[in-house]
Amino acid sequence: MGTVIDSHFLALTAIVTVGYQLFFFIITALLKFDKVTDFAGSTNFIIIAVLTLVTKGSWHFRQVVLTLLVVIWGLRLGLFLLMRILQWGEDRRFDEMRSNLGKLAFFWIFQAVWVWTVSLPVTVVNASDRDPSIQAEDIIGWILWSVGISVEATADQQKLSFKNSPENRGKWCNIGLWKYTRHPNYFGEILLWWGIFVASAPVLEGAEWLVILGPIFLTLLLLFVSGIPLLEESADKKFGNVNAYRIYKKTTSPLIPLPPFVYGNLPLWFKATFLFEFPFYSRNFPQEGPN
Repeated sequence: MGTVIDSHFLALTAIVTVGYQLFFFIITALLKFDKVTDFAGSTNFIIIAVLTLVTKGSWHFRQVVLTLLVVIWGLRLGLFLLMRILQWGEDRRFDEMRSNLGKLAFFWIFQAVWVWTVSLPVTVVNASDRDPSIQAEDIIGWILWSVGISVEATADQQKLSFKNSPENRGKWCNIGLWKYTRHPNYFGEILLWWGIFVASAPVLEGAEWLVILGPIFLTLLLLFVSGIPLLEESADKKFGNVNAYRIYKKTTSPLIPLPPFVYGNLPLWFKATFLFEFPFYSRNFPQEGPN
């Protein structure tokens, strides 16, 4: 099929993303219904991947595989988050936004930027005429994606089961993968999107390598903005004076899975430099002795 707006589908995907997020923003603002927020984000990825694949019409094997990986991830995460919020009730992230249209609008604008930016590797691959044979980068990327989505899905299910158990009310999740990292779901998320970028590498040329901004943006977002910092702050406020939690936090990696006895014995400078244990993750961590 012919070129649509621009040869890399950047404008097309931007317009579609803004329109899709605007639609759900209007629903949220008018009906005060925020249960579709995460569903709107994850399904937007699916729309972009499938739209660019079909619009280009080349159906190269690499394009089909990467599109399928995005669809699988989006359906799994979107349905999981939708079912979870329907079960749990209101999304607490929006407690301060429901009555503030400006804050609500900023959230949806940021979500649109997140979707469009992280989708860049798949968008550019699907728009490309190049179709080199399968290379080592493809295999490595697919392996990274497979490990990442397995870790993310397992961690999500483990935490959901933990939270749904009455005996665990008022406790932090420290079972399964959560024994080895405080945020295994984010580790899986970051890994799978870097995998998609690596698998897109054989097609990239020149300025197209800027699609690396996709996984970089996602990684920075989870490390410094809306992912780990918010959850660390919440957990520290709830459990910071509980001795078992203090031990858990000091001996459990924030992102990269490691055995607690290994991580707990590493020097602080090493944790901060190589394992993402940034000081601001503990700015609400009580310094006085535990109760």
